[in-house]
Amino acid sequence: MNTAGSWWKEGVIYQIYPRSFCDSNGDGVGDLRGITGKLEYLQELGVDAIWLSPVNTSPMFDFGYDVSDYRAIAPVFGTMRDMDRLIERAHGRGIRVIMDLVVNHTSHLHPWFLESRSSKESPKRDWYLWHDGRNRKAPNNWRGVFGGRAWERDGATGQYYLHSFLKEQPDLNWRNRELREAVYDEFRFWLDRGVDGFRLDVANYYVKDELFRDNPVVPGPHPRPYDWQRHLYDRDRPETQEIFKELRDLTDGYGDRVLVGEIYTHDSPATSASYIGNGADGLHLTFDFSLMHIGGWRPRRFFRALEEWDQAIPPGGWPCNVLSNHDNPRMAWRVGGGDQSGGRLRVMAALLLASRGTPFLYYGEEIGMTRGEIPRRRLRDPLGIRYWPFHGGRDPDRTPMQWDASPGAGFTAGDPWLPVNRDYRTVNVERQMGQRGSLFHFHRSLIALRREIPALRLGEWIPVRATGDVLAFIRSHETGKALVMLNFSAGARAVRIAGDERWDTVFSTHRRLGDTIGRGNCGLAPYEVTICEMLPAAPPGTGLPKAPGDVAGGE
Repeated sequence: MNTAGSWWKEGVIYQIYPRSFCDSNGDGVGDLRGITGKLEYLQELGVDAIWLSPVNTSPMFDFGYDVSDYRAIAPVFGTMRDMDRLIERAHGRGIRVIMDLVVNHTSHLHPWFLESRSSKESPKRDWYLWHDGRNRKAPNNWRGVFGGRAWERDGATGQYYLHSFLKEQPDLNWRNRELREAVYDEFRFWLDRGVDGFRLDVANYYVKDELFRDNPVVPGPHPRPYDWQRHLYDRDRPETQEIFKELRDLTDGYGDRVLVGEIYTHDSPATSASYIGNGADGLHLTFDFSLMHIGGWRPRRFFRALEEWDQAIPPGGWPCNVLSNHDNPRMAWRVGGGDQSGGRLRVMAALLLASRGTPFLYYGEEIGMTRGEIPRRRLRDPLGIRYWPFHGGRDPDRTPMQWDASPGAGFTAGDPWLPVNRDYRTVNVERQMGQRGSLFHFHRSLIALRREIPALRLGEWIPVRATGDVLAFIRSHETGKALVMLNFSAGARAVRIAGDERWDTVFSTHRRLGDTIGRGNCGLAPYEVTICEMLPAAPPGTGLPKAPGDVAGGE
């Protein structure tokens, strides 16, 4: 385990959707014991931390993102003892544990909300957002992310309560000091149990406009009415920064822990970066989803998104990068490529793992899992059920992990909660671990290389080329420099190397380890990934070293 206090900068973080990772008891749903049983695999892959999507007690209207008890584990995932064991054994293997903490809202069955809705005079009434309405209608025009109005009239008191998502997910009132301190106690509870940090769900939603003003309407082609508004008043309020400063102070008091904010915006790197503050008074990391929202195979767009994100990060701050998660179509499905998909997936993996910032891998990404095909009758996601057939929901990107070619893909001995992908017999962990040139070994080798070369973990990001189908950049650190060259084309391409530096090949899909690259045109094979370290300046007249060794990168 990295104890330098910057593990969340230098390491690779692996997201696990617990329902779909590994089922230990045959009920068809993944659980904590299943995750514990796969720690050896995660250690071999080389990840430094795991992030668990919610495992707290929940009625599961939104599959855990509606918490009814922050201090308990949902029985479907196991027990508190199982959670403690997972943390202990993960730490024993040098793997940190990050929990998903959902505190923009609770479940409608949380004791706080049950008390709050019991009476207008309840001492917890102001812990949630209640309003009399206007002219016998909802207080304003705010829409719910999952459809319909964001306000629900409560028959007991005649007032409306706010729910940014489902009506079963009432929003907390972060302006209330007593509520805020109660939530901070939930953070302390898990930090005291050894959790290494939190991913904060929809963190930029915490504070709403105090006057409850209408959002401006901007009709467009999107199927969701939620997307027909500019969300000026129901998210990204300036008071949110104060909360993050307090949370940073709280978390830093426990040592090298981390806060990762999900900043739900319309691909605004500047907005996401603003919640990092000066690098010491805001969240440690925030997500920018621009890379995930680029459709198709568009290398210059990928490069521009990385450049804009890097430039938006404040001095002292640090970026993180992500290509897939539980809410968006998997990267393998987005980039396509048919018979060329293997090359494309390697190029994208290198873009993620060699760029500046903390990389987040989504479970199964290391073997090329793609979107599943979910019949309408098997849909579980409320978003997909509501918007079918215009929006397939998130179920296709939450299908069970493909461990082997056995029935159930090694995920379960029972009936899986979602159908296993059809390609599980050929795309699975067991098969790829036995193939030296597989996508799994590509990830494993590149993660290991990050550990060896400080420039790949901590170096500055210097663009070299972003034209045509070739992206090239330098990672520069006080210990040295690394040159990364990526050919996004199915044809041969070239990149021109300027300057007198000589570069030693340390990782490549096509070159031999030790190949030296210098000034001039450097030819790149189709979908080639090559990473080089800068060599010390050679004494005059000594010439270039010869190229020894094996093919790098497991190819």
